[in-house]
Amino acid sequence: MLEIPETIVISKQLNKVIKGKRIKEAVAASTKHGFAWYFGEPSAYGSLLNGRTVENVEYFGSRVEIIAEGAALNLGEGVNLRYYEAGTKLPDKHQMLVVFEDDSALVGTVAMYGGIWAFPAGAMDDNFYYKVAKDAVPPLSDAFDYGYFQKFFDEKGLKMSAKAFLATEQRIPGLGNGVLQDILLNAKIHPKRKMNTLSDEQRRELFDSMKATLSAMLEGGGRDTERDLFGGQGGYKTKLSANNKTLTCLDCGGAVKKEAYLGDSIYYCTYCQKL
Repeated sequence: MLEIPETIVISKQLNKVIKGKRIKEAVAASTKHGFAWYFGEPSAYGSLLNGRTVENVEYFGSRVEIIAEGAALNLGEGVNLRYYEAGTKLPDKHQMLVVFEDDSALVGTVAMYGGIWAFPAGAMDDNFYYKVAKDAVPPLSDAFDYGYFQKFFDEKGLKMSAKAFLATEQRIPGLGNGVLQDILLNAKIHPKRKMNTLSDEQRRELFDSMKATLSAMLEGGGRDTERDLFGGQGGYKTKLSANNKTLTCLDCGGAVKKEAYLGDSIYYCTYCQKL
């Protein structure tokens, strides 16, 4: 699933390879998928996007948005994006296909679930999740300082577990279950630990870990559990993920435990992250 590091990486890659290109053909929902979501009728995507030139590609939260002369193509966290040079064989199955006038192409496929929204500029502004993600202060920006982070320490937030605090209710759009595992390990905080049991120093460590861990993931070109626009594996080696086959902590050598929690899997070191 795309989270903050990957949306930044992919948007930068897209700006290098498709910015300034004119769309020749756009086709959505060619392959049916029960959990692929669209804006309006996907059959109308061609008439909306065809003939428009890509002006810019932006990212916010877990979304990548392609801006093309008064129209937008917004792709959510569960969409796998791949770029193909002209003459390259394209996949037979896809939920979104954009072919440019030079015959290069962008292909989007949905894994478990994902949104592919094409719309006239401004048409999604009343969508709660879209607006919250677009208006949020990016966690890697200077504006997201510790003072800003502290505003989340309200009565409701402090009653939550560390995982719920970081990854639910759109506090930090794009920070999800994938990236939070290493953030919490680096902060030495158990994902089930209640926020109101953390000291001021531990809350500061959580903030510093979030900044440092996301930065390392970005510098590595994304996590090794994800792939970039060209199919390359991210260079950041995740400490706590399905890629840790031995379930051994890379920091201390202790045992890592995996269990279900809040609708997903969590990993934690039984020594570094005491509950």
